[in-house]
Amino acid sequence: MSKSTVLYRKRIIPQECILLKDDKILYQDEHIIVTGWNTLKPRKDLHHGYSCYFLNEGFKVSKFYREDGSLLYWYCDIVEYFKETDEDTDTYIVTDLLADVIIYPDGFVKVVDIDELVTALNEKLIDEDTLKKSLLNLNSLLELIYSGGFDRLKAPIENLL
Repeated sequence: MSKSTVLYRKRIIPQECILLKDDKILYQDEHIIVTGWNTLKPRKDLHHGYSCYFLNEGFKVSKFYREDGSLLYWYCDIVEYFKETDEDTDTYIVTDLLADVIIYPDGFVKVVDIDELVTALNEKLIDEDTLKKSLLNLNSLLELIYSGGFDRLKAPIENLL
């Protein structure tokens, strides 16, 4: 019998940890977890999407859709993974390290929420090591994107659709 997987999304700003109980795991191996989901809180622009958790890298890549099924954009979260294992369950706590990258359908790349890193550090919500980890993971992701490697990150989702 295989273990079940449980996912939590932990945010620093605002501080919260949410069980992603409605996310459907579509694929999983030792390197990635791919999920399908609907938004937790309804929004006019974002309706549903898919996410790929890169467990050995410091990011999660999501494909965001509007309600009509059209692509809104790709959203890349800089994250940190923490795994707890017991007899029956692998539990992943995915902490959002604030910095994000948005890739629009026309290929435009936008880095967002860097200011939240400064706020979190100033308010002692993160330490200097976490700040460094976030910036280094952001740098790794941007190097991949700018060198043409984003297709590798999109593939686990695209191959399931």
